[in-house]
Amino acid sequence: MTVPHEQPEERQARPSAESRPPAAQRPEPAPRPAAAPQADPAPRPAAAPQADPAPRPAAAPQADPAPRPAAAPQADPAPRAGPAPRTPSATQAAAPPVKAGEERPEPRQTLTRPSAVLDEAHEGDIEGALGRIRAGDEQRSGWKRRLITFLAIVGPGLIVMVGDNDAGGVSTYAQAGQNYGYSLLWVLLLLIPVLIVNQEMVVRLGAVTGVGHARLINERFGRFWGWFSVGDLFLLNFLTIVTEFIGVSLALAFFGVSKYIAVPIAALVLVAITASGSFARWERAMFFFIATSLVLFPLAFASHPSYSASIYHLVVPGVQGGFTSDAVLLIIAIVGTTVAPWQLFFQQSNVIDKRITPRFMGYERADTTLGAFVVIVGAGAILIIADFAVRGTKLVGHFTDALGVANALSNNHGYWYGALFSIVLLDASIIGAAAVTLSTSYAFGDVFGLKHSLHRSFRDAKQFYLSYAALVAVAAAIVLIPGAPLGLITTAVQALAGVLLPSASAFLLLLCNDREVLGPWVNARWLNVVAIVIIGTLLLLSGILVVTTVFTHVGATTAALWVAVLLVVTVVGAAVWLRIRHARGEEAAPPPPVQLSPEQRLNWRMPPLALLKPVVWSPATRLGMIVLRGYLVVSVLLLIVKAVQLGGG
Repeated sequence: MTVPHEQPEERQARPSAESRPPAAQRPEPAPRPAAAPQADPAPRPAAAPQADPAPRPAAAPQADPAPRPAAAPQADPAPRAGPAPRTPSATQAAAPPVKAGEERPEPRQTLTRPSAVLDEAHEGDIEGALGRIRAGDEQRSGWKRRLITFLAIVGPGLIVMVGDNDAGGVSTYAQAGQNYGYSLLWVLLLLIPVLIVNQEMVVRLGAVTGVGHARLINERFGRFWGWFSVGDLFLLNFLTIVTEFIGVSLALAFFGVSKYIAVPIAALVLVAITASGSFARWERAMFFFIATSLVLFPLAFASHPSYSASIYHLVVPGVQGGFTSDAVLLIIAIVGTTVAPWQLFFQQSNVIDKRITPRFMGYERADTTLGAFVVIVGAGAILIIADFAVRGTKLVGHFTDALGVANALSNNHGYWYGALFSIVLLDASIIGAAAVTLSTSYAFGDVFGLKHSLHRSFRDAKQFYLSYAALVAVAAAIVLIPGAPLGLITTAVQALAGVLLPSASAFLLLLCNDREVLGPWVNARWLNVVAIVIIGTLLLLSGILVVTTVFTHVGATTAALWVAVLLVVTVVGAAVWLRIRHARGEEAAPPPPVQLSPEQRLNWRMPPLALLKPVVWSPATRLGMIVLRGYLVVSVLLLIVKAVQLGGG
């Protein structure tokens, strides 16, 4: 891939037209002064390539016996006055007009920086559902032009966020509304900055590096971390896809459709949409499902919400009935289903596949911010609808599943209330399955170096599309198995998400501070502080979830106290150790950042992975990774033991 901007020091020096004597001043019988192509700037007698030692008049190779004026290579025989200059390309600067009697100067070439992009289909025009931006187009001022550009860019951020309100999300938010009314709305408000901060970092990684999240972790942190992250992601995503098909079966069960019909049809629709061989067609299909999900909002307004209560619980933390163990676990589930690990992998790869570069990063940030507000508003609407479904009935506090909410709406308020809620559940399940499965196939292609782009046809990227189809088919088949442990699968999804999310967030933070990877686009200091607070909070919630899942007799409040004390002791001990090392002068100062102009910054891309310097971890980073590895190993072993116990019981 070529970089449009050229550094002044990277240009190759070439003699200009003014530094060479005009052809009219050269004596005809005598040797011409040093006019051969790629000769030294200073004139030398008889310097033509492959000439005899003795000078010969006009002895240029394959030239006419008589000298011709303005005989530059590939020029017209007769001099032309003032031709129109050519438009410069990414590797060639515009040539000045040629005057009569002068040679045409050779085009000025630039040394282009090699790209790290692994699939050539990830380079070229930005082709979105709502517009197209050609590779050579520059950004223009004016609100109309900016709006057109935004419409062409919008997609990855909106899809990843709406896909987060999948079957599991609808079920979790409905449980919050049915069991606790409006009282947990404040949790959703706190998740907006978490979503924006996390997803903005993967936007930068995708636009600047051109390499997927899984491949970056594998290359920069070693095979252990790479394969652990990818393996955990594959397993978690597969189980999540199973839950999406459970959502499909529940949604269509409301209309009396058997799961043996509903699930296979949904699987075929997913494969057909993704294997169309066009990124723009796939994105249009996703926008169709997003538009369908908007029926959620008129349904919420028809639920007669209490606006004063909504505003109060949105800004005042509290839990209806107090902070019990069940309430704490539900809060953790809300966080886990809203900030999911697959989102990091999906959006980074989707930004790359859409061919978004740093020049358009501001638009993709706006796309991500829009998506964050859409997903939180949608989650609040589901919570309000579920509260309305059971208000004044004995079902308050007795959530079963999303189908139970649809039946409650139908029985208490009318059939169409339940039907619209079932459509929302079906739509959310399809969007979630499409995004989660695609994030897995993206990671599969990244790690194994396969072609992995929606721009490619099925024939051109068989392994990529076959991996997608296989995941969908196997997940759908499990839902159709009579007596399959679907409840255990749902619990495993939450527990594995709790294990992977803190580690994925930690890798994300490290990558966004790696100057070899992001160069001038590394995190600002304030952003690192915010990200560390978010990771610490996620680690606390993850620990509570793992402890309560494995040790069912331990309450959430007790588990929170244990995990909090352990985290505080770990942080204090690490701070003391690092302070001692700093006092001894054992820590090396970080290299100063490279100063680049705004134009240079916009055109900076990560070089190929093989050219990057190895990662050098600071003592603090090394200690943190050791602690994280220990936590992950212990958590996974405990979860395996628990799964075996549940399976045997």
